[in-house]
Amino acid sequence: MADQVNAPSLGFIGFGNMAQAMARGLVEAGALPGGRIYATAAHFDKLQASTAALGAHACEDARGVVEASDFVVVAVKPHLVAQVLEPVRDMLAAPGKAVISVAAGCGFEFYEEILAPGTHHLSTIPNTPIAVGAGVVACEQRHSLDDAELAAFEELFGQVALIEWVDGKLLSTASAIAGCGPAFAAMFLEALGDAGVKHGLPRAAAYRLAAQMMMGTAKLHLETGTHPGAMKDAVCSPGGTTIKGVASLEKDAFRGAVVNAIDAIEG
Repeated sequence: MADQVNAPSLGFIGFGNMAQAMARGLVEAGALPGGRIYATAAHFDKLQASTAALGAHACEDARGVVEASDFVVVAVKPHLVAQVLEPVRDMLAAPGKAVISVAAGCGFEFYEEILAPGTHHLSTIPNTPIAVGAGVVACEQRHSLDDAELAAFEELFGQVALIEWVDGKLLSTASAIAGCGPAFAAMFLEALGDAGVKHGLPRAAAYRLAAQMMMGTAKLHLETGTHPGAMKDAVCSPGGTTIKGVASLEKDAFRGAVVNAIDAIEG
């Protein structure tokens, strides 16, 4: 468990699905107590309910969030970013404040234009598995955090996610893989479950088997660094069942379909 007493305070401007996933992951991992989390959102009644579930604070407006927070997470739709930050533009430039963006497509240069000169900021793209401490936070290499802020950011979010630093021009691709990928992985999980049900497995058991398999395969790669192709080959005995399934997937352009999905996002 992290040193919660000295942990930074974290504020969210916007408290939708991604912001709540981040907050929930931090609280449930013991990385940050709910009492050090502040949030504001368009619908205050819904905000009160979602923050109460985490022991966090609901704020009437962005000013309240910025006043209370060391890190201010911008978690609104990209087209709303400039609008919601304008009223607190000068406050965000104060010493001890840093902006963490999770708005897709809003990189370093964008924030340099809309924030006050000297404001410390970092653009990131997290994904929803951060809610269970197994997320990814893709971060733009170019940022204006100081060394202490950077260390505090990595210490905090490193407890619930893999932090991957990428060049700004590759942030959207990292987002397509790690941010959109959970939808593709969930479709694969569902398809495996359907196949299990087709052949007689109870659905809940089929989903559990598929989910544990996916988690274990990912963990095996992360912990050993084994090439995915070698991991596949290790399961494929000559003339065996697995290679027959692999051949069927190749016939149906499984890998090509995945690449095409990323191309569609990036295109």
